[in-house]
Amino acid sequence: RRTQRKRKALLCALRALRGSLLFRAFCDASFTRLYCEWSEHFCFWSLWLQQAYPAGLSLPGSHTALSHMPGVDCSCSASSVARSYSLAFNSFTVTTDGVSLPVAVPVNLSPHFFCFNTGFINMTTDQNFVAIGRRTIQIEKDAIDALLPRIGEQFSKACRLMLECRGRIVVVGMGKSGHIARKISATLASTGTPAFFVHPGEASHGDMGMITAGDVVLAISNSGETAEVLTLLPLFKRMGAPLISMTGKPASTLARAAEVNLDTSVDKEACPLDLAPTSSTTTQLVMGDALAIALLEARGFTAEDFAFSHPGGALGRRLLLKVQDIMHEGSRIPAVPKGARLGEALLEMTRKGLGMTSIIDENRVVVGVFTDGDLRRALDHGVDPRNTTIDEVMTVQCTTISPDILAAEALRIMDDRKINALICVDGDRHAVGAINMHDLLKAGVV
Repeated sequence: RRTQRKRKALLCALRALRGSLLFRAFCDASFTRLYCEWSEHFCFWSLWLQQAYPAGLSLPGSHTALSHMPGVDCSCSASSVARSYSLAFNSFTVTTDGVSLPVAVPVNLSPHFFCFNTGFINMTTDQNFVAIGRRTIQIEKDAIDALLPRIGEQFSKACRLMLECRGRIVVVGMGKSGHIARKISATLASTGTPAFFVHPGEASHGDMGMITAGDVVLAISNSGETAEVLTLLPLFKRMGAPLISMTGKPASTLARAAEVNLDTSVDKEACPLDLAPTSSTTTQLVMGDALAIALLEARGFTAEDFAFSHPGGALGRRLLLKVQDIMHEGSRIPAVPKGARLGEALLEMTRKGLGMTSIIDENRVVVGVFTDGDLRRALDHGVDPRNTTIDEVMTVQCTTISPDILAAEALRIMDDRKINALICVDGDRHAVGAINMHDLLKAGVV
């Protein structure tokens, strides 16, 4: 009897698969496993493919859609599928058109009906991964493109409310929207708009005290019906804090309660089940960036302002560190008087270790500079260091910098002039410091 049941099961599988578009669909999509799962009432194959191909799947060389395939009911809804049992499976290999396909068939119950469930399909080819990745990016790109026509009056009104805010921008969101809300608040704060994130659940248990009447609330919810967020709406209204919503449903409760609603709706999620927040969170993030950059430009936010928000790391050093913070000062400045012997200049260069020395007059005004490069050129011309004055070999039109400029700017000047050291002078060309490439390296500017 068990053998007969196996044969019956295999015959059923062959009838469903033989020459059918379903089998070719799995083969063409490079699916490597198909499991036949016993179900009580319906021959139902996966909600996954229905979501991915809602209009049916037409294959090359065929004008028949998958939804019209004989013997397979694709019109069933998820609710019409009876619960499945955990069964023991026997494996068979079905071969059609020279292609072998492993099929697992239940052996302990008579398989009058089969459920083809792509949730059990194991896709392992590189082509599948690449195709799915590209499809995901394309879906999210289309969702972003759809945002462009929505950047209009409501967007301008939201920017105006945030720009005129006397307090801070309070960004709230739950779940995946909460993660996006955290990122948006961080972007706003780092680009000149004071902002912070408040978790809606925590707000209901004391954190509402962080919000004041002078703040503007930006509430993010794709459905616009998130219970934790809606609970806070009466409190926002009572304290008089303006409310901006960012939702995927303009007719939702949150959108209707807000002074301004930013529409971030999407046609579909990148998730084939249309369930996991993917396209919707991408549009939320992009809309948040659009707000932050619009406010940044409206405030006249500069690179130096940005640096004050990012004092740590290479970015902060490049944008905040000035030459006066790292230059050699006082007795550490290499300097020899005008008219000194070349030998004296060489000793000064050795003592100070910067690879150069400045030449100053009686008023400590810089009149030239002498570097190790100048020394090599002088020796190449047969100059005697003991009988030559520094005035004869120094560079008169030397490059100097102000100590007030950024260290990154000093680095650019060195790169442009192909030099390794600079003398820092004040407005009267008095030597007030010296800096070389090693100092910039130590400070992490390079």
